[in-house]
Amino acid sequence: MTELKTTRRNVLKLGAVAMAPSPLLARAAWPDRPIRLVVPSAAGGSPDNICRILTAELQKTLGQAFVIDNKPGASGNIGMQEVVRAAPDGYTLGYGNVGTLAINKSLFARLPYDPDKQLMPVALIGYVQNALVVRTDLGVGSVGELIKLAKSRPGQLTMASPGNGTTGHLGGELFKSMTGTFMTHVPYRGSPQAIQDLMGGQVDLMFDNLSSIAPHIRNGRVKALGVSGRARSPLFPEVPTIGDAVKGYETTAWGGIVAPAGTPRDIVMRLNTEINKVLGNAQVNERYAAISFETTIGPPDRLFDRATRETRLWAEVVKRAGVKVD
Repeated sequence: MTELKTTRRNVLKLGAVAMAPSPLLARAAWPDRPIRLVVPSAAGGSPDNICRILTAELQKTLGQAFVIDNKPGASGNIGMQEVVRAAPDGYTLGYGNVGTLAINKSLFARLPYDPDKQLMPVALIGYVQNALVVRTDLGVGSVGELIKLAKSRPGQLTMASPGNGTTGHLGGELFKSMTGTFMTHVPYRGSPQAIQDLMGGQVDLMFDNLSSIAPHIRNGRVKALGVSGRARSPLFPEVPTIGDAVKGYETTAWGGIVAPAGTPRDIVMRLNTEINKVLGNAQVNERYAAISFETTIGPPDRLFDRATRETRLWAEVVKRAGVKVD
């Protein structure tokens, strides 16, 4: 009789286990509501443009809306804090880039988040060059002429940037240190306002992602003197590299998608798969090529592998330029 009761209890337990939804089955409906993508910069800037192209396609494949949540400020730290504080359920993602995942580690004495422990990689999505642009009435037509003007007027030229610690800022600081020039840095909360002030003559020059400055180069509202990569941009083959005039100069911005640490691995891999499909689409790549953004595909870990390598690289730039943000 005792054995019969024991067997009956075991059968009931097994039945209860079979009826209880497994964690995987509980997530089978993901996504069943809109997904928020935190972009740690202003609307209209390069990261915003890049993310809007991506999410427009992901909405089709995942069947849910993506809401872009622009959180500019503090070199991207405000946006990244939003991500690390979010529930790790696949419904909050972030755009992590060279600034928030690599540069900020050496730029800030105390970083308000730990990218290695509080974030997890989803996908490295691509790269973009910066362009050195000047206001059209500055009176210079080449990088060499700009260097000559800056040396004749130390501290008088104003150099705008999308914000402290961005590749626009540090690319400019690297340029100054390599050319022995001194120009006054004017940081903004993103590219759009900086570009407006450049076109309006309030500032003299800036280094900015081609993906956000390209339309203004095309329409002649700003003048491009050089691009920051190793080779010329296919979009502007007539514009030389900055390295042609300043030997050894090269910077590239990159970015990808991150999630709060603890986000289920199956959700991360689903996102990675869908993002790779989008980035493998020829029509999508044409849209990205139009803003000088070069896409790449691969597993999630490529994003943090890139961040680890460039953390060391940008730490040297920060140290050489003597840049610190409290």
